[in-house]
Amino acid sequence: MNILWRSVAGLAVLGSSHFAFAEFPDKPITLVVPFVAGGPSDKIARDVAEALRKPLGQTVVVENAGGAGGTIGSAKVARATPDGYTLLVHHIGMATALALYRKLTYKVPEDFETLGVVNEAPSVLIGKPGLAANNFAELRQWIASSGDKVNLANAGVGSASHLCGLMLQSALKANMTPVPYKGTAPAMTDMLGGQVDLMCEQATNAVPQIEGKKVKVYGVTSLQRLQLPVLKDTPTLAEAGLPGFNVQVWHGLYAPKGTPPAVLARLNAALKLALTDPDLIKKQEALGLTVTTGERLEPAGHRKFLEAEKERWSQVIKAAGQYAD
Repeated sequence: MNILWRSVAGLAVLGSSHFAFAEFPDKPITLVVPFVAGGPSDKIARDVAEALRKPLGQTVVVENAGGAGGTIGSAKVARATPDGYTLLVHHIGMATALALYRKLTYKVPEDFETLGVVNEAPSVLIGKPGLAANNFAELRQWIASSGDKVNLANAGVGSASHLCGLMLQSALKANMTPVPYKGTAPAMTDMLGGQVDLMCEQATNAVPQIEGKKVKVYGVTSLQRLQLPVLKDTPTLAEAGLPGFNVQVWHGLYAPKGTPPAVLARLNAALKLALTDPDLIKKQEALGLTVTTGERLEPAGHRKFLEAEKERWSQVIKAAGQYAD
């Protein structure tokens, strides 16, 4: 009798568990952005959250948990209950954190479930309004003659602008002086005021300043030119003299490790549908972004890509010797 009772009880628990997963989600989902509001990743996250609302049938609330190059928000999601109701959207910083931070409180990718790469966001190399160089060839000569007197702004260690700056210095074999800020907005403010010379910034955030002729633009960091009207005639840095230069600031969606497979499948299916939403595609393209299709939209493909990016960027970071505590 006891054996029969335990069997029935076990089936009941399994059945209720399966039912709960089948009903997922039955309450709002929190999408954590590990950066402050108003930046490029925040804009992308809010568009994705809105597009996810339709296929999931629930509100997706964006929560900003900025600080320490995205590691604070990432750690929060790594420690969250693995039930699918707390997710993370993060850029290439997910792949670089292990190489950048000596005291990281989580492991990548071990502490996360990959749900799919969302998009790719090329950056542009921009300069302060009064810079004498009018094209990349002239800029390269100026950097070579100025050395570490050149100030290269970034939005903090681990930010997309910091990583792009490391790759730029490596490609040019130049040692510029990095000037870290607590976010994109203050870095851009000082650039507009002429306090810093150069910055690699996501096209998402730089286009308004370029349209207003408030900064100079020297090149696009992707291998293809951007089709945005204000940038269609801007060469890639690879074309301008740095063969193979390619920095794409991609974003991915993650859940805490241990999230049930049925929930992960539901979230991945919702992401795939969200990325076909015409409104989302239009918004992303208006920012110069490319929505992901193909293998990287699968959890396994995302994980494979993440591992490859970890390897690529660890070499760049180690060569630069720029770490964070």
